[in-house]
Amino acid sequence: MAASFKRYAASANDAVLTARQSALYSRADDVRDAFTRDYTRVLHSTAFRRLKHKTQVFYNIANDHICTRMEHVLHVESVASTISAKLGLNVELTRAIALAHDLGHAPFGHQGEKVINKLTEKHLGERFWHERNGLRTVDKLELLEDNERVYRNLDLTYAVRDGIISHCGEVDENNLRPREGRGDLAEFSDAHPEMPATWEGCVVKISDKIAYLGRDIEDAISLGFLTDAAIAQLTEMARLRDERALNTTVIMHNMVIDICEHSSPAAGITLSPECLAQLNEIKAFNYEHIYGNARFGPYIAYSELVITQLFEHLRSYFDGGYTVLRLAYAANSRLNPAGFVRGFSDWLKKYLTGGAPDCANEKLYGALNDEKTYARAVLDYISGMTDRYAIDCFNELITYA
Repeated sequence: MAASFKRYAASANDAVLTARQSALYSRADDVRDAFTRDYTRVLHSTAFRRLKHKTQVFYNIANDHICTRMEHVLHVESVASTISAKLGLNVELTRAIALAHDLGHAPFGHQGEKVINKLTEKHLGERFWHERNGLRTVDKLELLEDNERVYRNLDLTYAVRDGIISHCGEVDENNLRPREGRGDLAEFSDAHPEMPATWEGCVVKISDKIAYLGRDIEDAISLGFLTDAAIAQLTEMARLRDERALNTTVIMHNMVIDICEHSSPAAGITLSPECLAQLNEIKAFNYEHIYGNARFGPYIAYSELVITQLFEHLRSYFDGGYTVLRLAYAANSRLNPAGFVRGFSDWLKKYLTGGAPDCANEKLYGALNDEKTYARAVLDYISGMTDRYAIDCFNELITYA
């Protein structure tokens, strides 16, 4: 029987967990608490919409049945919400963290993240990792129109923002429990930072891993990535546990039930030794047969080419105090039919001092008068792209060069 975490559930009355960087507009007839409102704000954001055209593992934007980043996020929400409800935790906070946790992912999945990290280290002297970029996205980049048609920052609660930067599901951990203290999230400096500040964040963290392993196997089989020998190995792994298959349904069910049965405030959010061994076995299989598959070679090279060329092209417009004018001229010139320059120029105005009049957000780039600030703006723009948009922009370059 699942142990009750009810007394440890995050409260929508907790002043620290519900703190925002600035106050949201209010509605007298609103029936939502702070965390439910965060869920809605994420759901209505353009950053969330773009997840439907961002790679999860397999780049295949023409195949409607291959898992995208949006489908993965919804799987995490399903798993985490089920666990939180059974344990007596705050389901609304869990859902909000789960829905928002991957908003910082670059185009082309983890490979795109590696390319942008390389560019970030070279031009900004720091690392790029999607958890921190997720926090930057919801804190500074993503805008939402208010009830007076003015665009403002999302201003999510501390608890949801904490869950985003602490969510990494790729690290091998068990017995998860909240960290001590609720410090400044901007000071997190490691790509795999501390545990979340809430039990709900811990549930999302372990659910992230559960959600992707089975789905990646299904996609690999569908795309012919697995040899007959690898499929036979999967069948044998399933037979050892009296199962007919190891797919999304089986893995999610087994792990959810196991976590609910073995987790407790004393033990943490945990898998049994048997289930943890199964999880690690599946993960090792995926790394051997899927993530390290030689068939990813052309995709890796292509994604690096696309992102690097987009960056270098936009970077070439830097001209000190004349950069904004130069971009505007290029965006409107009939001699430069590359529409993505216009898209970047229009996007950039929202974050410049004295820029777009309908935007009351933080002006990240000020007057845009130094090259490092401009490089950051270009990297922010590219990291928010979908695979499809990045490819369209690249095709414009090679068509109109």
